[in-house]
Amino acid sequence: MSTLPRRPGTEAVLSVNTGSSSLKFAVYPVAPERNGQVGQPGLSGQAEGLEPGGQPLITVARPGGEKVRTALQPREGESSFDVALQAVIETLQAEAGVRLRAVAHRIVHGGSRFSDSVLIDDEVLRYLESLNPLAPLHQPHNLAGVRAFRRARPDLPQVACFDTAFHATAPEVETRFALPDRFWQDGVRRYGFHGLSYRYVSEHLTAATPRARGRLLLAHLGNGASLCAVRKGRSVATSMGFSALDGLMMGTRCGSLDAGVLLHLMRQGWTVDAIEQLLYKQSGLLGVSGLSADMRTLRASTDPRAARAIEQFTYRVRREAGAMAACLGGVDLIGFTGGIGEHDAVLRQSLCESLAYLGVRIDVVANRAADGSGIAAIHEAGSAVEIWVVPTDEGRVAARDALALTLPAEKAQRLAA
Repeated sequence: MSTLPRRPGTEAVLSVNTGSSSLKFAVYPVAPERNGQVGQPGLSGQAEGLEPGGQPLITVARPGGEKVRTALQPREGESSFDVALQAVIETLQAEAGVRLRAVAHRIVHGGSRFSDSVLIDDEVLRYLESLNPLAPLHQPHNLAGVRAFRRARPDLPQVACFDTAFHATAPEVETRFALPDRFWQDGVRRYGFHGLSYRYVSEHLTAATPRARGRLLLAHLGNGASLCAVRKGRSVATSMGFSALDGLMMGTRCGSLDAGVLLHLMRQGWTVDAIEQLLYKQSGLLGVSGLSADMRTLRASTDPRAARAIEQFTYRVRREAGAMAACLGGVDLIGFTGGIGEHDAVLRQSLCESLAYLGVRIDVVANRAADGSGIAAIHEAGSAVEIWVVPTDEGRVAARDALALTLPAEKAQRLAA
């Protein structure tokens, strides 16, 4: 494994998001004129097609909009993730004038121990590895990224930023299962996910409109999908639970499922591994359509199975949205984010029209024009509920936390004051 050089130049934080089939990264320069803040990423990229049988490809975006796409060719015995991580490190090696302060890693699960971002040491890494069964699609890949960058720059602080942390404010009545108390004591509870995204969206909406200080229904819709009820900037309920399987139907995940189905499969002889494969990788849009987990592919298809999958996905969002609205006692603002939430105008319109009983009135023209390129209001002037599209930036939230954790103690104290 190559190492990342130490060089003088602009201070920056590298943000890494290693997922189940992709690896995203961005270099956020430290803004010296704004203590504790980071600027716009000067270099970013994404490796895709890292799933078994995929076609690995890395796209690197440089300042000014230049994009370079390169096919990755794993050698025999080398995984697509290994070659992608190496390509990212080599890209950073070639980047002149950047001096990294820290690497911020999006980690899906922080368990019951972590409700804030934390510097990673061996003990922290061991604990996070113990949570792999709770997020098998994500946590092992997240931690593989941590280990790779620790090898490349052992002197560079590595920071874990948790998707579960934002939901630590949810009340016990929301997070407890109706199981004997010993399970609660052992950490069997609802955690919630997509927290870095919800934190970013909530903060940006608060800066954009006074309504965001009230009752927010936020929808992170993508290959992974969830809803979150936010009151005064704090999570009070979310559709995901103990694992990233619960709630909405997703790209390949089933969403909420009667536990009796699992008992039925076990009695039929299904193994734990086979059930895990079914629920995480063979269900959702892919399972219902039999065609694809990608909403864009399904929208373009004339196959009736594609229409059925889209209808079921939309229905599940509407059903869970009603639950979030009930938890909040009404809704002041709806925010869409994630790949589907930011780009699928048809779904946004369908969902908002189904919520007309809450006073939701979508501006059809503004909705069609909102393409995820920037924050956009898409409600009619007379709507009782504001509707916004907010492109998320989980990497910025993670980079900001990593910067705060690596600031000199005296500067951190001034920022806290």
